[in-house]
Amino acid sequence: MEKPAYASAPAIPGTSAASGTGTCSSTSRPIEESLARVIAQRWVNDEYCHLVVEPTARALEVQPGQFFNLLCPSPDEGELWLRRPQSIYRIDKPNGRLEFLYKVVGRGTRGLSTLKAGQDLNMVGPLGVGFKVDPAWKHVVVLGRGVGLATLGPISQMARANGIGVTAILSARTPDLAMGADLFSQAGEVIKVVDADGSSSVDNVRSILERLIAAGRADAFFTCGSNRLLAVMKDLGARHGIPGQAAMEQVMACGLGPCYICVRTFNVNGRQELKRVCVEGPVFDLQECL
Repeated sequence: MEKPAYASAPAIPGTSAASGTGTCSSTSRPIEESLARVIAQRWVNDEYCHLVVEPTARALEVQPGQFFNLLCPSPDEGELWLRRPQSIYRIDKPNGRLEFLYKVVGRGTRGLSTLKAGQDLNMVGPLGVGFKVDPAWKHVVVLGRGVGLATLGPISQMARANGIGVTAILSARTPDLAMGADLFSQAGEVIKVVDADGSSSVDNVRSILERLIAAGRADAFFTCGSNRLLAVMKDLGARHGIPGQAAMEQVMACGLGPCYICVRTFNVNGRQELKRVCVEGPVFDLQECL
């Protein structure tokens, strides 16, 4: 089988290129193209896959909220011309692992789902601006829906590692799609809200957030995956002076900035500005998001 051609010589875990010898160490490169060995992949349900890889040392330095642009295998006889951006679901530094939780929706992610243990995944990254935490915070709230839940996994890990309590509100169509409860429960309380019983309604989520604010358990907000839930957090954040950060989802091509495919409009100091989600985000101040 002919080996694929890459834009550069990818760094490979366990080789000199990945261990820091040569002209540039792996941790000094802001972005690298690398090959990550697939450790495991499984279908979580009918829509989502959970992928575990062994990355290079540089890739393992990814921060919560950042992403990688993945070179997905083609699922058919056609070619895939563009990489697919995927945020990190879990950063497991002790075991040298990165985990992705992604929804299979098109040719790229279908191709990604065909990877098996022992194969290599070509990744470019880490890319973008990630989440940040303030050591003064005592308790934060993360609110995600659908595939946005995966993006919020690492910030929950980071908050817990900094001694900050976490309440995770997981929104989905059905209970089996409110994924990651095991990961979020390691950081704090988990509240599932789903369409099936109406608990995911905007009014109910607003009530939950208001109770957390009244109880002093909302020093900061984090959200991803739903414009209507983002709007609720943005409104409550503005009313109560609660800072927030949102990871924005957007179609991307290059993931590096030049193509301008991922431009969105943001409200910055009362003015509307265009920003590229891939390099000036994907994490933005909650109050700037439209």
